[in-house]
Amino acid sequence: MRTAEWVWEIRTEFPALSREIEGKVPVFLDGPGGSQVPRRVLEAMAAAMIEASANTHGAFPTSRRLDALIAEARQAAADLVGASPEEIVFGPNMTTLTFHISRAIGRILRPGDEIVVTRLDHDANVAPWLALEERGAVIRWVDFHPEDGTLDLEGLARALSERTRLVAVGYASNALGTVNPVRRIVEMAHAVGAWVYVDAVHAAPHLFIDVQELECDFLVCSAYKFFGPHVGFLYGRADRLTALRPYKVRPAPDQPPEAFETGTQNHEGLAGLIAAVDYLADLGRRFGNPINPSQRAAIRAAMERIREHERALCARLLEGLEEIPSVTVYGIRTMERWSERVPTLSFRAKKWDPREIATALGQKGIYVWDGNFYALGVTERLGLEGQGGLVRVGALHYNTLEEVNRFLETLHRLLSRK
Repeated sequence: MRTAEWVWEIRTEFPALSREIEGKVPVFLDGPGGSQVPRRVLEAMAAAMIEASANTHGAFPTSRRLDALIAEARQAAADLVGASPEEIVFGPNMTTLTFHISRAIGRILRPGDEIVVTRLDHDANVAPWLALEERGAVIRWVDFHPEDGTLDLEGLARALSERTRLVAVGYASNALGTVNPVRRIVEMAHAVGAWVYVDAVHAAPHLFIDVQELECDFLVCSAYKFFGPHVGFLYGRADRLTALRPYKVRPAPDQPPEAFETGTQNHEGLAGLIAAVDYLADLGRRFGNPINPSQRAAIRAAMERIREHERALCARLLEGLEEIPSVTVYGIRTMERWSERVPTLSFRAKKWDPREIATALGQKGIYVWDGNFYALGVTERLGLEGQGGLVRVGALHYNTLEEVNRFLETLHRLLSRK
């Protein structure tokens, strides 16, 4: 099997993918920690710094341009997830936004109210809710199945009660690649009157997100995962946002979404977000089959094409890792269950510390992650926290089968040394 021609074409749009580092053109399989960006993102950010370097709501041209840019960014984020612009809140990143929303939710909790978190999540969707124990909240934990990395839905059902006020869950695991059945989880939570807060950071570069279909109450993303800069955004259902009173400075707007945006935003980052969403839509128009001319339809077409290519990458990764006797892959290990995962795989190798493997691969120009990736509940549950955690390899749509084969061949030679 060969890499599709459209992948080679879009790779030319990413300056980093052809740049030599220490004499080698790297293989970027570090995508779960952040993606590379297309040239248009860099250009959009630079243009914003030149043409709209001001603050908001001023009586002069650069400020008016900035106001228009922010409005365009809200529309771009809304197009990405299927929301209305008035339901989009910007912030520095998913973690900061989640702490901000958790504090606002804490204001309406009563002692004994319960919040459900999972051991499969990134800690950014755990720690902000644990902090509400200070306000008398009771935290209920839901486990995952260590044998395949899937959430224990029966355990979730047992954790829910009439006292449950919120369920915090990830769309896709940044450690094991598991895709959670979010719609089903939302139905379970709403049946007891609870809200659902979805961390979609790791899902965004891989899956078509539709908050209307999911019927979730909140969903949060960070653009650096979907080919943009370091800026975050939150979708909050309109009635949920108006039900909350955020912590803010006194002269700031009282109504959402602006009421939840503390301080001056990363305006050049928002310009980059617009360009990143535009890149995805452009990919869909060029190489997919949009059902209509809208930006939303083009994004759907892009994600369908991306998902198709990533399936081939994941299949080769799983096949190659399973062929190495000393390697143990964690999570779903069969492509028959592709609908339940994204192409993020974590593994360990006998006699090797994960940092040793990542370092040795890095010296060969192959970039992967090691550790717990802030998914502390995962490495603790697997008994690997304090033992170096895991090696994580993650493919994005700009990766090629040739790069995957280079990684597998290099890993095989490396592990044969011991």
